[in-house]
Amino acid sequence: MQFKRSDFPDGFLFGAATAAYQIEGHKFGGAGPTHWDTFAATPSNVIRAEDGALACDHYHRYPQDLDLLKDAGMDAYRFSTSWARIMPDGKTPNAEGLDFYDRLTDAILERGLKPFQTLYHWELPSALADQGGWTNRDTVMRFGDFTDVITDRIGDRMASIATINEPWCVAFLSHFLGHHAPGLRDIRAATRAMHHITLAHGEAMTRMRAKGMENCGIVLNFDHTTPLDDRPDSIKAAATQDAIYNRWFIEAITKGTYPAEALAGFAPYMPDGWQDDMAQISQPIDFLGVNYYTRHRVTHDPDMPWPSLADEPGDLPVTQMDWEIYPEGLYDFLTRMARDYVGDLPLYVTENGMAWDDTVENGAVFDPERTKFVSDHIMAAKRAIDDGANVAGFFYWSLLDNYEWAFGYEKRFGMIHVDFETLERTPKASYYALQAAIARA
Repeated sequence: MQFKRSDFPDGFLFGAATAAYQIEGHKFGGAGPTHWDTFAATPSNVIRAEDGALACDHYHRYPQDLDLLKDAGMDAYRFSTSWARIMPDGKTPNAEGLDFYDRLTDAILERGLKPFQTLYHWELPSALADQGGWTNRDTVMRFGDFTDVITDRIGDRMASIATINEPWCVAFLSHFLGHHAPGLRDIRAATRAMHHITLAHGEAMTRMRAKGMENCGIVLNFDHTTPLDDRPDSIKAAATQDAIYNRWFIEAITKGTYPAEALAGFAPYMPDGWQDDMAQISQPIDFLGVNYYTRHRVTHDPDMPWPSLADEPGDLPVTQMDWEIYPEGLYDFLTRMARDYVGDLPLYVTENGMAWDDTVENGAVFDPERTKFVSDHIMAAKRAIDDGANVAGFFYWSLLDNYEWAFGYEKRFGMIHVDFETLERTPKASYYALQAAIARA
């Protein structure tokens, strides 16, 4: 690693992130079915039709996983709370699920780690999916009820609470591109979901503020978008992509508006009276989580309907996901968020990491590519701090190899290798490299 802990401001947090459905195992603890279960059970949606029924069995093995986090010298753990475990039908609390997160919270604190909770990381209860899911405005209110239930149980012990993880993925990737559950490819559904998931953030903030909660925010994903060339239609295509992917949510939350380039396509399908929701959506947040992985180069595709975009492969090294490795993009987003949207509010890099085809050899996993990736991106965050951005922490994605959604168990992002047959954990070389870099003198 090119850095050490003392290079960062006092109080800067190093941590790792996970998500409930991806690691816990969903076939026990009273968890209800989710739209990911049915999405995975449909041919061609998920590699080998794999689902999160067992995943990493974190539900039973969390003490071991938290010990690995502590032993790495981490300061904080970012995790999510499964709506379908806490309220299996989307409405009725489940004592087993609440008890699990009680135990997990206590275990995090017992190890001296700060708990960073995300309320929703994509596991919508099937009962709500049956009623239209995020295309149905009523789901917003049900999400508010869920926020009340879990916050009343563990909110008093959280260092931070994020409402939604990556609403772009919840809405556009899942309802327009169809790559994630519920797998729709429908502009009207996507538009409703784009607005309702943003409003759900506002509703959750309203519920938490009513309880006097602080340190509340949201986690957005950003993708560095550049035009393929300097032709006007390529520049316009990049601006449209940036508006949909990068600006829609942050401008709604910080400015109370949606970008014109995105509304150019979405406006005919927006729900009636959507403008009346913008005040609730844009209430103040206490921090912003920034998820960043890669960049895309785009151009205009005249043969496609709006947004008429085409991705073109670049010339940079890529990860196992075929995502280009571009640390400068993280620097750009951190400084852009500080300059254009949140000012001096704390920014956390809540996800950054790479998938690689890791294997265990002689009881060890050698992953120098990941070590370099992590080092380069943490250094990009440091450059952003040096240039005035209030970056308060960095969470690697992910602590464990896990269920990587439509990619099943094939793509390995973890700093800890998981054998999905035996569930044995093996820290990778990158884990030990980070452990050495962030060790306290």
